[in-house]
Amino acid sequence: MASISKHGKKWRAQVDRRGKRMSKVCETRTEAKNWAARQEYLILHEDETRSAMPFGDLLDKYGREVSSKKRGGREEIVRIERLRRDKVAKVPIGELTAADFADWRDRRLKEVKGSSVRREMEQLSAVLTVARKEWGVISHNPLRDVRRPPQGKSRDRLPTADEIERLRLSAGEDLNNATARVFHAWLFSIETALRAGEVAGLTWGDVDLERRTLRLTMTKNGTSRDVPLSTEAVRLLRVLPDMGDTVFGLTSASISALWAKLRNRAGVDNLTYHDSRHAAITQLARKLDVLDLARMVGHRNISQLMTYYNATAEQLAQRLD
Repeated sequence: MASISKHGKKWRAQVDRRGKRMSKVCETRTEAKNWAARQEYLILHEDETRSAMPFGDLLDKYGREVSSKKRGGREEIVRIERLRRDKVAKVPIGELTAADFADWRDRRLKEVKGSSVRREMEQLSAVLTVARKEWGVISHNPLRDVRRPPQGKSRDRLPTADEIERLRLSAGEDLNNATARVFHAWLFSIETALRAGEVAGLTWGDVDLERRTLRLTMTKNGTSRDVPLSTEAVRLLRVLPDMGDTVFGLTSASISALWAKLRNRAGVDNLTYHDSRHAAITQLARKLDVLDLARMVGHRNISQLMTYYNATAEQLAQRLD
């Protein structure tokens, strides 16, 4: 029930319905009565109100309350913002069906690869699961009835010696130049399997050249880890100019932009900065056993290593002798 009472020169409205209690101080008695009536209506018609919420609002709520609190949540938020621009975001959550998401999937497959659509479907499913289990705004997850696209072939691109040399010549030797430092960072990633974001966030306080280790406090999976450094990795660090606190003086965005510019100028096709991780794991697998390798590169699931391990049959044959 609602009650209105004098509160100094103002008016307090109090609502007590279905176990929910709330109050508000208003300037006038009429304003207090209107507020109380609105709150009572919302409580009594809560299920209808929730069902009418557009799916885009649910995505926004998840981005603000869940993704924003995650390490690496920026990527999730970017994905959510893209999903909010799709027509499926306008559908009220009480009317969402598997057919709505199947339609979205088929349209999205015309724009990106199946692996990207699978990742986005995992994101959507996470939103719907939280909405069902924690927020209680839906009773079931319709995405569970939608077929995922095939996983697709894992990327197995490795740089050749000729490509590395062309990149080296294009980058130049002056490490005061950002383009040269991007190539230098890429070589460092081949030695350490660090991702571009991990390289960008690396500070000298994270590095111990005497012990030949570095400490990653911010990683993709949200856990910290210590990374051993090869002799070559130490050499690459020692020749860097002073860039202040950060080791390479680069951001994730500048690494992406400068790498694309360098690769195109060197005439190297279809080679990403992240391919350095493939090269690193393939190279490190010859030196470390699988448990040590998984620990070094930050994989909790050993099977994940197969995504990056790209040794050829010829290379494996040489190891048999």
